[in-house]
Amino acid sequence: MKLHAVDWMLLGLYLVFSLGVGLYFSRRASGSLSDYFVSGRGLPWWLLGTSMVATTFAADTPLAITGWIRTEGIWKNWFWWNYIFSHALVIVVFSRLWRRAQVITDNELIELRYGGRPAAFLRGFKAFYFSTIFNFIVMGWVITAMIKVFEVFFGVGQIYAVSLCVGIVLIYTVFSGLWGVVITDFVQYAIALGGTIILAVVVINSDAVGGYGQFVSKIAELPPEQTSMFITQAAGTEEFFSSDFFTFLIFMTVVWWSSHNADGGGYFIQRLCSAKDERHALAGTAWFALNHYVLRLWPWVLVALASVVIFPEAAGVAGGDDESVYLVMIRDFLPPGLRGLLLVSFLAAFMSTVSTHLNWGASYLVNDLYRRFVRQSAPQRHYVAVSRIATVVLAVIAGAVALQIKNIGDAWIFLWAMSSGIGLVLILRWFWWRINAWSEIVALASSLATILVLILYTEAKGIPLELRHQILVVPVSIACWVTATFVTAPESSEKLSEFYSRVRPPGLWSPVRKKAGIAPGQGVFSSVFLNWSLVVSFLLCFMIGTGKLVLGDVETALWLLCGSALALALILYRRGSFFR
Repeated sequence: MKLHAVDWMLLGLYLVFSLGVGLYFSRRASGSLSDYFVSGRGLPWWLLGTSMVATTFAADTPLAITGWIRTEGIWKNWFWWNYIFSHALVIVVFSRLWRRAQVITDNELIELRYGGRPAAFLRGFKAFYFSTIFNFIVMGWVITAMIKVFEVFFGVGQIYAVSLCVGIVLIYTVFSGLWGVVITDFVQYAIALGGTIILAVVVINSDAVGGYGQFVSKIAELPPEQTSMFITQAAGTEEFFSSDFFTFLIFMTVVWWSSHNADGGGYFIQRLCSAKDERHALAGTAWFALNHYVLRLWPWVLVALASVVIFPEAAGVAGGDDESVYLVMIRDFLPPGLRGLLLVSFLAAFMSTVSTHLNWGASYLVNDLYRRFVRQSAPQRHYVAVSRIATVVLAVIAGAVALQIKNIGDAWIFLWAMSSGIGLVLILRWFWWRINAWSEIVALASSLATILVLILYTEAKGIPLELRHQILVVPVSIACWVTATFVTAPESSEKLSEFYSRVRPPGLWSPVRKKAGIAPGQGVFSSVFLNWSLVVSFLLCFMIGTGKLVLGDVETALWLLCGSALALALILYRRGSFFR
């Protein structure tokens, strides 16, 4: 497809801006690891929250959502909507605790919470695993999405597209550290959000759809399961464990607390540790959740549903790739200038996510491996230089991994399964003194071992690895780590007292408080649960209510939005309890 001169000008201006940001912040990021990886702990809530949501808004996101809606329905998005439950817990509890911990990476917390050789091993292993294997898969699918963009709009080959994508991000990420990442995130999110809204408005009002009224009428004619936000067993006739209803139940009841980011997740935690103080950490997470689940979501859904109306089959327009139909909508419905703006928004979303993962992965390699186990007393500028080298190496390998990923949505689910047994341990280590380093080691090891066995089993049987297989990772891992917890000794009183004194977590810490002579806290469990329930209610009602409104179900929308307003009023009334 041939781009107009205006489109090229917009792309050029954006790339110049990104390069300028990298050079401008290079001096600020060169002082120390704290400057390079946590911005000197000086981020305000609006900047860190926007950076969080920009990072989760990659080029892959609208493509995967479009593919799911076209092939299965809106309900499939509960795979990521279910994280409302864990993100509400981060708002209520973990945002403040991470800021109190005063760490650079979440792995650094391991040797604050646990002691001895098991803690050192766990810190090193998790740093390597998440900065390489895990991180390569994430960056790989994000780069894969951008490859699809380049193929649709420029017709270039995969190798050239990968090289161009990775090279663009490296220009500013290597030099500027986290400061450059979050500043560009802020601008990138504004561009990307604006672009998706413009696309939705243009498509809905196009001749092919006929305006909003016609859009509502036409989607009403689609199969109910395609437009429903929920699904029941009656919607399918297949065997239960292979049904869409089983998938929906797992998304709602298991995924959010079992995943590796149950207490925040690596790059989220990096932002929380960068906050000015606890209040900025909490407010930033709340700002992220509002954007993540409400503001940016529904323009994608509108375009995806419109694509089903306009192009019922993907074979004739996107080579059979339902995910790429979103790109076809941009190509076919936007005029010059707006098309360039959407391309910039895709590039912005892509750069935001990859730059974060490069910076985060390098922080693990340098702070938790190189500085901890290889060279402990080097000058700060030496560590910054090593961080920049690590960033380049990570980018090159991620580009190679991208060439192996074909379906983005499948990669999302597989990544969850790889470490799905560790989530409950990550939550309980804050609430229960008895969790030790072996709990985490066994949880992660058993998750990896189980998924490997399942891969070998399904390959031997000649069947695909599906969610009904992957979910087995969770109970196997829990059984293993619970056993390991009780057959190994607890952490030392000194280590537990050090952790409790610094972080002051809620929960079952009475033995630690008594030995350390620390006054007991207030009855926080009931308060935490109530605050968590209110935040979940607010976000769910606001998200679904907004969706019902834009899809034409006004009466249901009003009831849900009123429920959201009531939950918000109670949150504001109880706001003091959020900071105890």
